Amino acid sequence: MAANNDTLPTATRVSDPGIRALYQLENRWQAWLDVEAALARAQAELGIIPSEAAEAIAAKASLELMDRARIDEGFARTGHTLVPLVWELGRIVGEPHGGWVHWGATTQNITQTGDLLVLRQAHTIFQRQIGEVLAAMADLAERTADMPMAGRTHGQHAVPATFGYKVAVWIDELLRHLERLRQAAPRLFIAMLGGGAGTYASLGKQGPPVQQGIGRLLGFGSMTVPSRAISDHLAENICILGLLAATCGKIGREIYTLMKTEFGEVEEPVPPGTVGSSTMPQKRNPKLCQDIIAAAAEVRALVPLALEAMTTEHEADRTTSLMMDSAESRACIATGDILSRLAEIMRGLRVDPKRMQANLDLGGGLIMAEAVMLDLGAAIGRQHAHDVVYDAAQAAFVEGKSFSDLLMADKRLIAHMDEKAIAKLLDPTAYTGLCADMAREGVTRARSAAAELAALTSK
Repeated sequence: MAANNDTLPTATRVSDPGIRALYQLENRWQAWLDVEAALARAQAELGIIPSEAAEAIAAKASLELMDRARIDEGFARTGHTLVPLVWELGRIVGEPHGGWVHWGATTQNITQTGDLLVLRQAHTIFQRQIGEVLAAMADLAERTADMPMAGRTHGQHAVPATFGYKVAVWIDELLRHLERLRQAAPRLFIAMLGGGAGTYASLGKQGPPVQQGIGRLLGFGSMTVPSRAISDHLAENICILGLLAATCGKIGREIYTLMKTEFGEVEEPVPPGTVGSSTMPQKRNPKLCQDIIAAAAEVRALVPLALEAMTTEHEADRTTSLMMDSAESRACIATGDILSRLAEIMRGLRVDPKRMQANLDLGGGLIMAEAVMLDLGAAIGRQHAHDVVYDAAQAAFVEGKSFSDLLMADKRLIAHMDEKAIAKLLDPTAYTGLCADMAREGVTRARSAAAELAALTSK
């Protein structure tokens, strides 16, 4: 099945990370041929087919050596996923060795194992991209670790935070997704060679060692039970991509929101010449964030499809294989698009500390109600202090009065603190807790992971 390569508009200024090319049919065919070569070599090691045959098959298992017109005609005539490719490989290997091609295997053994080779290539790109995102986030968290802003819960001012802390939250989630990808790899990248119904009927006791040999030659593990009805490992991968996409979508939505005119605290990169609207010249739209949000929704929507594809009937069902193939290719292409845009945003995000400070001050000190309550609570008890500060806060909000003036007019409060103490408590920059510490810890963790990923993916 050919992948849908149009997840996001091709006119975007962000370069394609390379996932689309992996899911071109020709790359999948070559991966299948690589499995055919590994199959022949593993069988030759066990004396199942002649060594000369295995070498001949491996030498010819290259798409560029084949007659594409013959292959296309074969697919048009047979409607089969693999047979015309097997025929062409056998033809160019020639006699006396061509008859050993695809010995004892069934189509899904080759295509599923080959598609996992493609997926492993995609995972390598994802890890490189995550490393780039983490490196950019580390720089961003470092320069904004102490930058105060309004912390918000339920869409309302809560207590002050720093922007670097917000970035540290993103780093923390991304590091766990990276861990999930790594932990899933031994379960995911496994060779399958059970034959028509996964019973090893065609190879008998030699089946398991052949499958293990294929895995070793490809750098894979080996299925314990090579059933064509097993796909939980494939679904797990898409669930992980769904989690990764959800985090990226959350980040995109947060920046989208903070970029709104009414907030104005950040802005994604908007290079000179970027046009936001054909009719409104002033528009500086969050295009990259919108791309991320839309693509992340698509990946999450593919998770139920992958779980549905696990419900294979009997020992095999092409219906569920088609579903899983579609979910995988679409999820991988969209994930690559998401990560490329997220890296671009993190590298070029403009932050506006003056606007953050102005927004902090919108409530006239109301964002510091907790600090006042706790300080007063040390003298009169937390609940009594909550009542005192609650009365002032609600009056300030509903009646539009000064929160500071209301506090200083309350005898229950001024009996325990003076005007200077109240003013100090209403300073939001002094109440960001451990935000800066957590931001700097995130910087260290992100840079460590980014350096490791850069070294790993450069090999």
